[in-house]
Amino acid sequence: MNKIKIDELISETSIMRSKDFVWGVATSSYQIEGAATLDGRLASIWDAFCEEKGRILDGSTGGVACDHYHLFEEDLDLIKSLGFSSYRFSIAWPRVVDINGNPNELGLLFYERLIDGMLARGIEPMLTLYHWDLPDHLQQIGGWTNSDVQNLFSDYAALVMERYGNRVKYWATHNEPWCSSFLSFDLGIHAPGKTDRYEAMAVGKGLLMAHGKAIKKMREINPSAQLGIVINPIVSFPHTSSERDQKAAEIHQAELNDFWFDPLNGKKPPECLDLPNLSMSDLFKPEDLDLISQPIDFVGVNYYTRAVIEQADNIRGYEQVNIPNVERTHIGWEVYPEGLEQLLKELQASWPMPTWFITENGAATDDVIVSGKCEDAQRQRYFQTHLGAVDRAISSGVPVKGYYAWSLMDNFEWAFGYSQRFGIVYVDYETQERYPKGSALAFKNFLLHG
Repeated sequence: MNKIKIDELISETSIMRSKDFVWGVATSSYQIEGAATLDGRLASIWDAFCEEKGRILDGSTGGVACDHYHLFEEDLDLIKSLGFSSYRFSIAWPRVVDINGNPNELGLLFYERLIDGMLARGIEPMLTLYHWDLPDHLQQIGGWTNSDVQNLFSDYAALVMERYGNRVKYWATHNEPWCSSFLSFDLGIHAPGKTDRYEAMAVGKGLLMAHGKAIKKMREINPSAQLGIVINPIVSFPHTSSERDQKAAEIHQAELNDFWFDPLNGKKPPECLDLPNLSMSDLFKPEDLDLISQPIDFVGVNYYTRAVIEQADNIRGYEQVNIPNVERTHIGWEVYPEGLEQLLKELQASWPMPTWFITENGAATDDVIVSGKCEDAQRQRYFQTHLGAVDRAISSGVPVKGYYAWSLMDNFEWAFGYSQRFGIVYVDYETQERYPKGSALAFKNFLLHG
């Protein structure tokens, strides 16, 4: 089989070929670190969720995961060897703050060693403060709907900024707040697994309030830091041309896009998201929007697939439809690179930013190791076509300044446990051996040899 070239759909004149374009890989703390009870780390909502029977597809937990807590030097060597210039990682809030809100020095030292290890290898850190592992004791007092928890998040952000602000340039408050609210509190799929759309709305608003408070405090501490947030927006297509399906697609896209981007720009979300006895005007007061809309320097975009939507007689007003005869990845998501180009153009038109990053993009494929190798051809094609979509968006004027592949390595994939492999590096969870897949080697060939 001919080797797939990751860069085949990137034009020769593209900014993606310049030395200033950032090429990175991404992970998150709970998915890779393990060491869940070591050195003073507290339990997170995901530790609690994994203990509930039936919540995780294969009954697993992130207790060991990829043991990155002990193997981070090896993993940083791997990133360097593959030619990536940046590493997007997240800090585990339960690892760096104790039950009384005081700094946990052992946890802070781990991230200090991790960041110093990146810099020693010439790897630019991109730090995410919250990738879903809320300390469980804070969920017990109301979580993100409690203003005290929002304030504690800003205190945590300040602690981390004071500790690492002289070494880390790029900072994101939240990763995919839609997942921390609607997926977790309305659909019940992620921790803590509730099913109340009203509560999901309140949690979403609380996440945005915490973002604004953290940005304000971090900006005061370090005015030169590049501050932002990571969203997972989507392009929603109506299943049919009917007015009902078009309205349903509008609601779905507003939930994943407008609910977040409008408040970040000082506006309340659209009325199509109103619920009986809860309007967006009631939820987002002018003073809330003033706080949420702190100036930011970039937005990270996580994109995997599109959505096809039809009208439904439920509180949401929509359901997602799996259409037949399309290519899908192992996780069941449609491969639709055209959506990424369309999405980036629509985002820049509606909510212009000076800088966008693709902070996650990738595919779960049914990977196996044969003689120490994994030829993940579908993933390679996925990257190839989606990089082409980013290239076309840049050519049309969207200021995308970097691309982060999800993920550096196979890991704990939330409610799917270890049944899905998104990594460009294969992980044998029994031995913790890492094996670069064909996609990793394709990136290496492009990044190191052009």
